[in-house]
Amino acid sequence: MAEIVRRVKGTRDFYPDQMAIRRWMFDIIRRVSTRFGYQEYDGPCLEFIDLYAAKSGEELVKEQSFVFTSRGGEDLTLRPELTPTLARMVAQKQYDLPLPLRWWSIGPMWRYEKPQRGRTREFFQWNIDLVGAGSVAADAEIVAVAATFLKEAGLSPDQVRIYVNNRRLMDAAFARLEISKDLGKQVFRVVDKLDKLSEPAWRKYALESGLTETQVDALLELLNDNDLWQESEELVEFFKLLAAFGIQDYVQYNPRVIRGLDYYTGTVFEAFELGGQGRAIFGGGRYDNLVADVGGNALSGVGFAMGDVVIELVLTDAGVIPANLGEKPQVLVTVFDEATLPESLKAAVRLREAGLRTVVYPEADKMGKQFKFADKLDIPVAVILGPDEVKAGQAAVKNLKTREQVVAARADLVSEVEKFLPSAL
Repeated sequence: MAEIVRRVKGTRDFYPDQMAIRRWMFDIIRRVSTRFGYQEYDGPCLEFIDLYAAKSGEELVKEQSFVFTSRGGEDLTLRPELTPTLARMVAQKQYDLPLPLRWWSIGPMWRYEKPQRGRTREFFQWNIDLVGAGSVAADAEIVAVAATFLKEAGLSPDQVRIYVNNRRLMDAAFARLEISKDLGKQVFRVVDKLDKLSEPAWRKYALESGLTETQVDALLELLNDNDLWQESEELVEFFKLLAAFGIQDYVQYNPRVIRGLDYYTGTVFEAFELGGQGRAIFGGGRYDNLVADVGGNALSGVGFAMGDVVIELVLTDAGVIPANLGEKPQVLVTVFDEATLPESLKAAVRLREAGLRTVVYPEADKMGKQFKFADKLDIPVAVILGPDEVKAGQAAVKNLKTREQVVAARADLVSEVEKFLPSAL
């Protein structure tokens, strides 16, 4: 036998069972997004690398992006995230779009990372943003959207938590520690790595980033102060407004959440699984300069992104993904012989017009073989049209689970089939 061609490293195949789970998750995303009044959009999978070079941070551009030169000599990348694309799209039509914008999207992204459980090189990502509103209420709404998704996916506040912080609050705190503004972006990266490195490794990284021993000690104390949020008027208002959405149990202040991307300017947040793996599920925040950075007018925005790989693992481990997902066929119409094939096709048309998912066996064959085919696909009902049934204007309807069988007039075929269908289908 010839060797089977391998799939590309870091990509996934979606067989029907996996596709059904993906569709279930995406349906929740669509339902929650549109219920809050957000409209679906999308952008190209290819962008100029310059779009990300000054906005997304060196690590994303230099280490994680799939970058290549086109035949025309242009430096391009497969999109590693969508927020810069959103900013570009808004900048291009900024005088025509009604503000504020509420947009959402879900589509493929690519990052050149080491594939492992919970991390692939090709993944799907939910992006949702509110652009053109600089209020704290906008921040609260976006976090409420995120919490509503977690709730409707079946996760409780005991299983997941959205941690919130504010970069302006942290800037002021860093200034009190006499950390120079020139180190601002680097210190954000230091904070972002606190829970990702051992304390000795983190301290070494912090010192190498330009901080003194005294500043590192003071910074560590600051990052353990869970009451720091009360010094921020924005966060005080944020938590007050959040209570109105009824999802405040999912949200908590955490001074260690800072987010690694360079374009965040205000509220930032990140969701984590509690206990077990402690996995990061999604993150986002406020960006006040991104649209201007790509050539547009200054517009405030807030949003978040969630990849499908980790959230599926979290939902699977939590045991909340429903069984028997997917739109599997409900009815098999058998084919007795070539002469009765047209009647089988007509019966299938009638069942489909009634909204039933119906397949016709592709050729005349033994009934036992056709029933085994139905069993492999977990089809619960079969319709049998032999010469006698065709002559009498009837059809046999067989429940393949209980083996019960009835003979029905062709006019009653749909109703008799529906009697044998499980209500969940």
